[in-house]
Amino acid sequence: LCAEDNIQVANCTTPAQYFHILRRQLLRDFRKPLVMMTPKSLLRHKLAVSKRDDFIGEGHFHRILSDLNPPAAGETRRAVLCSGKLSYELMEARDAAGDTGTEIIRIEQLYPFPSDPLVKRLKAMPKLEELVWAQEEPKNNGAWQFAEDRLEECLAEAGHSSLRPRYAGRAASASPATGLAKRHAAEQAALIADALGHSSRANATAQAS
Repeated sequence: LCAEDNIQVANCTTPAQYFHILRRQLLRDFRKPLVMMTPKSLLRHKLAVSKRDDFIGEGHFHRILSDLNPPAAGETRRAVLCSGKLSYELMEARDAAGDTGTEIIRIEQLYPFPSDPLVKRLKAMPKLEELVWAQEEPKNNGAWQFAEDRLEECLAEAGHSSLRPRYAGRAASASPATGLAKRHAAEQAALIADALGHSSRANATAQAS
């Protein structure tokens, strides 16, 4: 359904983001349907928090959110784009592995796609070697097939025309879930490791601890 700016699709990862996107919806002088993803796990997640100042003053909705512990400026070699609660798992696994060259970028608004702010971020990554799209959903269910072409355009505009976005996630499936907790956990550890370029066994150990 995403075409001609007909709707808005978002997957927010902080309380302030939820507040500001709903506030924006009411204050705008036009009306477009807003489709929101609302995973329950973020209600109690220790990293899904906002400060008081995030709600007031110049606070506003961000179509893209930054990494909580990014590499030093200009030192990003791998950029991992994702949406929703997966971002926190990726950041925790990255930090546990001592990886200082990977940056996690949260796409808070999936449509209209935030190409301009993404291009600006990619331009600030002169050492970028890989752009990864990570998702929890099977390959045919999540945003990958929608985002792939847009990511290629952003890379080219940012001066990284030699790079192509890479997918990290579950294989295509007729079902959105495995139905088995152990298999789900193994798949989750594998996709996080793939996105970060780490060992899936080491990542599973980090998650268990």
